[in-house]
Amino acid sequence: MDLLTILLISVGLAMDAFAVCLSVGTRPSTKRRDILRLSWHFGVFQGLMTFLGWLGGSLVATFIANIDHWLIFALLGWVGGRMIYSGFSGKEESFGGDPAHGGMMVALSLATSLDALAVGFSLAMLKGSILLSSLIIAFVTFVISLGGGLAGNGLGERFGKRMEILGGIVLIGIGLRVLITHLLG
Repeated sequence: MDLLTILLISVGLAMDAFAVCLSVGTRPSTKRRDILRLSWHFGVFQGLMTFLGWLGGSLVATFIANIDHWLIFALLGWVGGRMIYSGFSGKEESFGGDPAHGGMMVALSLATSLDALAVGFSLAMLKGSILLSSLIIAFVTFVISLGGGLAGNGLGERFGKRMEILGGIVLIGIGLRVLITHLLG
């Protein structure tokens, strides 16, 4: 597989991570260090899930494919709903955990990287270089997520709680898009 194809796949895989970082960045309490941490984890998870998809083959990809859309929808819907609530209530919502720390960060990283399993499986069938592909996917996801988080942070500082509400709507929309795409496709 050529480098341009891997880069295009990487950008496609990074879009959900970008949107989540953009949304999290709009929260008034989100610091640039938090955005860096979240972006780093998104990149690591994307690269790792690509590698695991390659390693696990069709058994793992098939198992996850049956439920991944429901997991993504539930997680992003819950986080998005909490962001909307926080935006309207004027209170800083805890999400049951900070999205840039601990279990919530891991859950978001996992939710945004499930599609990478299928990509890894495809790379195994195409006999692509899994190490190089995984590293490129991880790096591109990190850079794009960082950009989204920083953009969201700037918008959050300028427009305050309205951006947090918009960020929550975006997360719910992503979850709904994933669910509908899998159910109809």
